[in-house]
Amino acid sequence: MTLYSAYSAQKAPATTAVRWWLLSMAALIAIMVLVGGATRLTESGLSITEWKPVTGALPPLNNEQWSEAFDGYKAIPQYRELNAGMTLAQFKSIFWWEWSHRLLGRMIGVVYLLPFLWFMWRGSLGGELKRRLWVIFALGGLQGAVGWWMVASGLSQRVEVSQYRLATHLVLALLIYSAIVWTLRRLVVRPPAVATARLKATSVILLVLTFVQLYLGALVAGLRAGKVYNTWPDIDGGFIPTTARLFFEQPWWRNLFDNTLTVQFEHRMVAYTLFVLAILHAVDAIRARADGTVVRGALGLAAVVTLQATLGILTLLNQAPIDLALTHQAVAIAVLTFAVLQAERLVARRQPNALAQDRPMPIGQPG
Repeated sequence: MTLYSAYSAQKAPATTAVRWWLLSMAALIAIMVLVGGATRLTESGLSITEWKPVTGALPPLNNEQWSEAFDGYKAIPQYRELNAGMTLAQFKSIFWWEWSHRLLGRMIGVVYLLPFLWFMWRGSLGGELKRRLWVIFALGGLQGAVGWWMVASGLSQRVEVSQYRLATHLVLALLIYSAIVWTLRRLVVRPPAVATARLKATSVILLVLTFVQLYLGALVAGLRAGKVYNTWPDIDGGFIPTTARLFFEQPWWRNLFDNTLTVQFEHRMVAYTLFVLAILHAVDAIRARADGTVVRGALGLAAVVTLQATLGILTLLNQAPIDLALTHQAVAIAVLTFAVLQAERLVARRQPNALAQDRPMPIGQPG
């Protein structure tokens, strides 16, 4: 056994522990996104009107504290214009969704940081991996600030949060999730995949389009655009709405983010593009006789995109009921996961244990 082989065998348990930790983090973030979706669908996101990163971990513990929290909600436009007359019991039902969402965020921060510090202290992380994980941690801190920035947009002049900020919050969460999944895959030593340049390019395009679609989906949710134009395949009387209806706001570009018809139309068109490109990617992988892992990844991505498109249509036709809408969001995370895995499989350069640990210098050579 060589020195490097002996070192790798010695470090294998630590690498396995790191992989399980990252897998747990990815699962927690996926759950966090779904709880956030439920918070949005139940109109619960503005029920807590203060940002207390530490003391806010405790919910109201007595009637006086509940009354104080409810009074804070009564002071914002959403209560006055949409929920006037709400009882304390009804307020509690929305409060718990938002509190659970924030508690999950705090839990994710702790579950990420403490094992990270432990692994660094034990010397289980190589230099490149540590840098990646510090970046992910910084993004997590930014996500907490973005979450409050989003909530603050609905506390004074609006009855809901800004769809721009909602979309930013969701995409940042899924960017963190994707970074963890990508890093997790890089910890597995595998030979480089044999594939054409076209397959590699389409895998990257599919990943980029998936993020674009997720951003548009968040705009649809923020504008409640899934509750209007509930026909398919036509929308507003045709497959392609009239230009006058798509671009009536000025300046024209605001329609891309504020016009419910335009935003839903964009979401549909990108969905069609993703579906067609995923099918073509799978066919190309089979015809090019790519590696089995590449073919299976392409087929899996095409299958989950097809399922997502079907769910999207059903959600639209039924005016976005909470069960279908959350299922649609869950499968969106699955689509992103398949897209990340396929892109990483095809474009990431392979170096044995490149991220796991720093390779030791052979005995007798200078460090």
